[in-house]
Amino acid sequence: MYQQALKGREKALGQDHPSTLDTVNNLGNLYDDQGRLTEAESMYQRALEGYEKALGRDHPSTLTTVHNLGNLYADQGRLTEAKSMYQQALKGREKALGQDHPSTLDTVNNLGNLYDDQGRLTEAESMHQRALKGKEKALGQDHPSTLETVHNLGVLYANQGRLTEAELMHQRALSGFWVALGPSHWKTQLATENLDCLLQTTKDSSAITKPPPLKAKMTKLEKLREKFRGFLKERRRPPS
Repeated sequence: MYQQALKGREKALGQDHPSTLDTVNNLGNLYDDQGRLTEAESMYQRALEGYEKALGRDHPSTLTTVHNLGNLYADQGRLTEAKSMYQQALKGREKALGQDHPSTLDTVNNLGNLYDDQGRLTEAESMHQRALKGKEKALGQDHPSTLETVHNLGVLYANQGRLTEAELMHQRALSGFWVALGPSHWKTQLATENLDCLLQTTKDSSAITKPPPLKAKMTKLEKLREKFRGFLKERRRPPS
């Protein structure tokens, strides 16, 4: 459908019209979801170049694609480039939309994920706490986006070995997803699996008389964290 829409918009509006570029960006989202990362990057780069020319560097649509490129680079392990994109998106969104706008908070959330990936856990916690506070105020405590940031804090606490706090965050996220999305939704099911994994890690840690080797503990926590990564990078389409 996106390819059909793109072809039609290119013909009717031109390759660099903002509506055409919206479809280019969204096709990049689709390719990213499909794991076609080279094609996704090509779409995002095209959309970004067009938006900057047509709308300017600080337009919300431009910043959406900058944010999406940050997601893509993070998924590819290109963390330095991802950080640059997120910081550009965050600065622009704070200026254009405000510090507490949901799109701004999406970038705060994802920058927290990036800092977590880099082992900068204090900075990661600061970002996640800011995102959570802002989302609770703007969207409510039980909004799915808020709950995803709750999940992020749970993952961070697990990485720090703060398993009791991690369990509280995961319990809250799971309960919220269950009510907001239903028990059969994939996010609810994934949250259930993640909490079970955390509880097993906690059980294994308490069932032995001496602490497990640090390497073994961190391997378990890393496996847990990897399971969470599937739905924690929030991405948005250009604003209509």
